[in-house]
Amino acid sequence: MKIICAAVLAAFALSFALCLIIIPLLKRLKAGQYILGYVKEHKNKGGTPTMGGLAFVCSAVAMGLVFCGLDNGEVNLTLVITTGYALIGFLDDFLKIYRKDNLGLKPYQKIVFQVSIAAIAAVYCYINGLTAVNIPFTSYKVNIKWGIIPAVIFIFLATVNCVNLTDGLDALAGGTSAVYLFVMGTMLAVQGVIYYLLPFVMAGSLCAFLVFNTNKASVFMGDTGSLALGSFISCVSIFSGNALYIPLIGIVFVISGISVIAQVIYYKRTKRRIFLMAPFHHHLQMKGYAESKISYAYAAVTAAVGLFCLIFV
Repeated sequence: MKIICAAVLAAFALSFALCLIIIPLLKRLKAGQYILGYVKEHKNKGGTPTMGGLAFVCSAVAMGLVFCGLDNGEVNLTLVITTGYALIGFLDDFLKIYRKDNLGLKPYQKIVFQVSIAAIAAVYCYINGLTAVNIPFTSYKVNIKWGIIPAVIFIFLATVNCVNLTDGLDALAGGTSAVYLFVMGTMLAVQGVIYYLLPFVMAGSLCAFLVFNTNKASVFMGDTGSLALGSFISCVSIFSGNALYIPLIGIVFVISGISVIAQVIYYKRTKRRIFLMAPFHHHLQMKGYAESKISYAYAAVTAAVGLFCLIFV
């Protein structure tokens, strides 16, 4: 318990310090977020600094090395992959700022980059025998052997993009991800996974970022942060054999992704909408719910499902 507290506090302190440095720098560089006009509730957020994810990503990588060491392949690869996805997000954010629009990288470019990095994780799992998947709520494992390769790539793409879609309100993706990681860290500790501190490190880094990201946000994480978060969650869950817990503990990420897919398919077929706006958190916002209430509800649901899952570990 002492080492967990130390890891969380150290990551929090470093992330908080980096936020104090990065936010004024982003303001001076005029790295403001371009806000889509159809989200009328967000009009007053135009110009808010983005790419704030740099703070918690750098903190998590640094503290991950300090508390989890350099001699563990899963730790090292997790930090490398997280950095790789952060760079993809950084490029996407940079292009949005440079062009003064909300386009960034083209969809096919994002997919190519994401698949390429996910494939590295998939091959690593296969070569190193990380092919067993824990079945939630049971003590059973299933070895899917070579099937781990397509499974890992799919999980990465789904998780990264669902977390990215959830990043639409102040503290929504950050708060939900922090809760997810606290739960996953506890799960890894109970399971005896040697790098159980890694999720706690990222959670602590996120908590510091949330000081500046809760409504009304002083900074946004941007795709720099959201893509990194999705890849980090994928890594710690997949490498520990807990990939099937992602859609359970991360149920709100699933809701974000499915609501968008359902909305697009239904609209193309009927020219009508299921939700007032997708992802689902925008539907709730259009219904009149405050951003802070939605963000709290998402975090609370994640915590409740996470605690339920921990009962069976």
